[in-house]
Amino acid sequence: MGKEKWLLCPVCGNKTRLRLRVDTILINFPLYCPKCRQETLIRVQQLNVSIIKEPDAQTQSR
Repeated sequence: MGKEKWLLCPVCGNKTRLRLRVDTILINFPLYCPKCRQETLIRVQQLNVSIIKEPDAQTQSR
């Protein structure tokens, strides 16, 4: 296991508390950044991080 890297916050770009290895797979992972205090839903596969956009809540009409 050679390659590891810190998981960076997609909002502010600072290090989070997690490290990724080449064989790490995360699906629908809620990433919390202690610096900017934002939570972002991400997907990680083979050290590639992608942000999952959630649709905004719609108001219900009666």
